[in-house]
Amino acid sequence: MKIFVGLTDRDWFHFLRAKEAVEMNFWRPRSTSAFNAIQPGELFLFKTRYPEHRIVGGAFLIRHTTLPLDLAWSTFEEANGAASLAEFRAKINSIRRDHEKNPTIGCTILTQPFYLRDADYFPAPSDWSPNLVTGKSYDAATGEGLRLFEQARSAIMEVQASEIKSDDEAPRYGEDRIIKPRLGQGGFRVLVLDEYERRCSITGERTLPVLEAAHIRPYSDNGPHEISNGLLLRSDLHTLFDRGYMTVTSNLRVEVSRRIREEFSNGRDYYALHGKELKVFPSTPSNRPNPEFLKWHNDNCFLGS
Repeated sequence: MKIFVGLTDRDWFHFLRAKEAVEMNFWRPRSTSAFNAIQPGELFLFKTRYPEHRIVGGAFLIRHTTLPLDLAWSTFEEANGAASLAEFRAKINSIRRDHEKNPTIGCTILTQPFYLRDADYFPAPSDWSPNLVTGKSYDAATGEGLRLFEQARSAIMEVQASEIKSDDEAPRYGEDRIIKPRLGQGGFRVLVLDEYERRCSITGERTLPVLEAAHIRPYSDNGPHEISNGLLLRSDLHTLFDRGYMTVTSNLRVEVSRRIREEFSNGRDYYALHGKELKVFPSTPSNRPNPEFLKWHNDNCFLGS
């Protein structure tokens, strides 16, 4: 298992700690490159800048991606570490200095954080170079990585004890990861967006501002934040899906309710989709729409063909 120590803005951390955020976007104003230092489920520690230079908390990696600034805000809102879109944009523009209205930014999505109290901050890595501008990864089984994990361990267990994998409810070293990341709403949206290759699952539409991650079984009705409980849909199709005017069958075909015509005397464009197979779905079988969730939607939401 690896640990990543990321150079962290103190104001960002304190804002999220005060909000007790359960997920966050550790954004970078110009970073559009991949982040491969650790794998999903591995530990990301927050290190403040000099002169404080301490580990102040941490969280677990879900995924790194890139998003336009406005979409990053609509997805995570205050979990970006800012109180408003205007403040978020001002923070990014103060670093980029190009004042692009809607730049693409790097988004490292983290979940299940722990926030240390000021008195519990612990020393940053002894081999940390002042020249590092983003961070550094460590092996959690040896040297500084082991020391960091040991010092973070009590905080991790206090906040997330039930999530830690073990033989006897105690963490082991050397596993690929110590938890299965639990998604929040923002993480769910990002993973569905990326797993569907940023295309509407029904139409193939690629215009990012109109694409939305839909729950098949709503979260408010015990539907989990899992990729297999999601579809990426154009916003109008998302509305119809949520309201039962459209569904997807277990063999991944679209069905459109007759109620659109009966209630609105319209719907020609939507009826053209009836019987069509999904155009896009995740390449990983376990991430494809779960037949149980699709059946639930068919039985409990769909208004009938």
